[in-house]
Amino acid sequence: MNGELIFLGTGTSMGVPTLGCGCVVCTSRDPRDKRLRPSVLLRWEDGEEVRTVVIDTTPDFRTQALNEGVNHVDAVFYTHSHADHILGFDDLRPLSFEWFRAQGPIPLYVTDETRATLMKIFDYTLAPDATYKNRARVNLEPLGEHNVVHGVDFVPVPVLHGDMEITGYRIGNVAYLTDVSGIPDASFALLEGLDVLVLSALRHKPHHNHLTIDQAMELAERIGAEQTYFTHIAHELGHSHTNALLPNGMELAYDGLRVKVQLA
Repeated sequence: MNGELIFLGTGTSMGVPTLGCGCVVCTSRDPRDKRLRPSVLLRWEDGEEVRTVVIDTTPDFRTQALNEGVNHVDAVFYTHSHADHILGFDDLRPLSFEWFRAQGPIPLYVTDETRATLMKIFDYTLAPDATYKNRARVNLEPLGEHNVVHGVDFVPVPVLHGDMEITGYRIGNVAYLTDVSGIPDASFALLEGLDVLVLSALRHKPHHNHLTIDQAMELAERIGAEQTYFTHIAHELGHSHTNALLPNGMELAYDGLRVKVQLA
């Protein structure tokens, strides 16, 4: 099944430009140096329907959805519960109302850890006794080994984010791994034979919770995808300058980038 991977955001938790910063990247006129918080969208045709699945709802989700003309969401998959990955949840509200979704609430696929955080922050929507009239119509679904949405299987890939285990996803010939500091040995088997790898690469300076660009390149080489795109990029990495230093088959992604992928 052919589909399209769309980068909604490729920046860090603070985005680029970063507030209060006047560095060369934050003041760049290159639109590829303007990075919203990290998220992707997968889109494919299903008969006469066009399916849309989002991975993470960032604080910029409303802007991202407007930028890409998102008028419905069939499902959301979450990588983990940090603010830059969940705080756009409330912007699912209009896309979840009954007059948009005759098929029922939007399924949100979550780990137990992410479920607990969403329930705490958004209790006015998710609590069993919630009465807020305009609350988002969603269902929290537990992640299994296979999670099929309209014929496309989203396979969780455990990765490390500092001391925290979070979730990447393998979908057909593409994998999306953000906020990575390391990959457990067992997860490499889930990443064999990829055409497209999306992997986070924060900056040059080491960080406890994130890969540097050099560390990301080493992991990308081990995984061996035909094409690797780096995401979750800080303002230390200018798009054009960094890409000029990367080997063939590896490059920085940018907001709005579209990539053809095989989803099933």
